[in-house]
Order: sequence, then structure tokens, then C-alpha cells
Amino acid sequence: MRTPSSLAPAVLLTAIVAVALVLPSRAQLGAQGTARERTVFASAVDAAGKPIDGLSVDDFVVREDGARREVLRVARATEPMDIALLVDNSASSRDLISPLREGLMRFVAAMLTTGGPQHNIALIGLAARPTILVDYTSDQKRLNDGIGRLFPESTSGMTLLDAIVETSRGLEKREAARAVVVPVITDGIEYTNRYYRDVIDALTRAGVGLHALTVGTFSVTDDDAVRNREQVLAEAPGATGGQRVLLLTPSAVPAALDRLAAELKGQYKVVYGRPESLIPPEKTEVSASRAGITVRAMPARGQKSGA
Repeated sequence: MRTPSSLAPAVLLTAIVAVALVLPSRAQLGAQGTARERTVFASAVDAAGKPIDGLSVDDFVVREDGARREVLRVARATEPMDIALLVDNSASSRDLISPLREGLMRFVAAMLTTGGPQHNIALIGLAARPTILVDYTSDQKRLNDGIGRLFPESTSGMTLLDAIVETSRGLEKREAARAVVVPVITDGIEYTNRYYRDVIDALTRAGVGLHALTVGTFSVTDDDAVRNREQVLAEAPGATGGQRVLLLTPSAVPAALDRLAAELKGQYKVVYGRPESLIPPEKTEVSASRAGITVRAMPARGQKSGA
């Protein structure tokens, strides 16, 4: 991944409405009270995408390979989160940049609220090649300065898939219990040569949730790079506990980022029990026990995959 300075690499709203969410078993799973306890971080939203407060153990259902597990404890998540903002600054982002700047500054302000967990946010440009514009930091001014320097690169294409892979590899080396990658992109040209399955594997191996905000029509095409990008956007959010938010116009970006910040800030820490076993489950599902609630969940990073 390229850096513009001496920084080392570190790495319409349409919500996904399925109540049950698949969590990949290969993701790195934070610390538990005992070896048989497992933790997931879950958001719970209503039909309008608004976080639901006051949920308890009776409101969450956890199944591993179809077998229901006992939910032991539920509390508001207070663990710090690593957030990688992947921003489209390619030639196709000309109309996106102004609302993108506004939305990103609002998102940063919401996530770095004084008194809350000390999240770390990175800003990564996608034009020509993945470029760290601001490395992971909780310094709001530094992030705002980087956001203010966002401009479209007039002769460049986008490198989303390379950025997801490289960012995921960087996040593997970091210790935050929660990590998400947030691409905000147009439907412009994709210049990477990645197979979509390798990109999804990189996310799940790092235990990272993908929340993608996409602006435009994303028409069907025969171009291999664009087809692989579409497969990632179609499959990775559900496989990692994230979502894809489809936006028709750039002006919708600030409000969409507001909703995402509220959802991430409203996550629950759900601890459940797992019987002793030498073989970890292939599929974990987290859902709500009552209708009208959409649950999106991802495993706590750093858990061992054994019993």
C-alpha cells in the first residue's frame, strides 16, 4: 500500500434485512471469562435502520451449525474499534468528493465523541493504488485535515479490492477487539485484478466487518475486475457481519454515514456458551428473538478457534 509521506502501512438506504447473520468460522475470534465462552459484537436496528436500545439476553438468539447456544451476558460494547475508511478519490468521484468530505467529518466526530471508547480511524484513498492518507489515529483534527485534502485524481481508476486485502492484512497485526472496513465508492472503473473469494477470505481471516456505501447504478458488465468487485459487494457484507448500503446520489452519503456511525456506536457485546469440542463450528448465526429487529454481528477478534 502506498503512503504519501513517511507513514508506514497499517493498516435510497437499503439495509440488509435478514434477521439471521452468518459469521465465518475462519475469522479471528476478544477475551472471554472461560475457554468455553464466545463473544460476538452485534448491532440491532429497526426497519428504519435506527439502533434499538435496552436489549438483554432474552432478545438475542445464537446458533452454531444450527444448534442453539445459551446467551450468558449482554451489555453495551465498550471495546475500542479500528475503522478503515476506504474512500473513492478516482476520476469518477468528481461529484462525490464534496458530500463525502461532509459525511466523513460527521462520521469522525460521532465516532470520536469525548468520553467514549478510544476508536482509531484510518483514511485510505483508492485512486491508482491504495494510499494511506491518514494512518490509524483518534486525533479528530488530523483526520479532518486529511479529509479536507481529498480531491479526485482525474486520470485514475479505483483499486477497491487491493485496498480491502491490504487493509485486512494490516488489521490482522492490530489488537482491537473490533474492526471494520468502510468503503465509500462510486460505480467507476475498477483497476484491480483480485479474485473475489480471495478478498472475502482476507476479511474473514482478519475478523473484519465490511460496511460498504456504494453510489450509482453498478450496471452488469463483462469486465473481470468489475465483476469481482460486484461479487465482493454482494457476498462480503453478509459473510462478515456488515452491510451494503445502496445510494442513488452522492448527496445521500452524509446521512448514510450518520446512520452507520449510530449503528456502530450502538453495538452490543453478546457472550454465549459453547460445549467442549475439538472441531469449531462452520457457521454461527445471530438473530433477534422478536420480529422487526435486524441483527448484524461479527466475532470478537483474538478468540481462539478451539473449544
